[in-house]
Amino acid sequence: MIVTLVHIPLQNPMTLRQATDAFLASAPHYQEMAGLIRKYYTLSEDGLFVNGVYLWHNREGANRCFDETWRTMIENKYQTSPTVTYLDCPVVVDNLKGEILAP
Repeated sequence: MIVTLVHIPLQNPMTLRQATDAFLASAPHYQEMAGLIRKYYTLSEDGLFVNGVYLWHNREGANRCFDETWRTMIENKYQTSPTVTYLDCPVVVDNLKGEILAP
């Protein structure tokens, strides 16, 4: 499994309500996305950056998502460049399902 951390600095602080509305508007795009297991949207406490935390079955799924079209969309939406960090994820503890996942 692969985790990607997407970090997007904001020009102006975003409120939790603004972030929630923006995230809910984009969330359907990620449903049924090939290779994506889970996505978390986050907002910093000061509202100055948003993050996406994605759990993928493999790197190929992540690479399909974070292409130039996606980068351009993020840059246009937030007027800034995102950073994407890829991390191997050998084990996940899921307390909601009572499972420990490993590839």
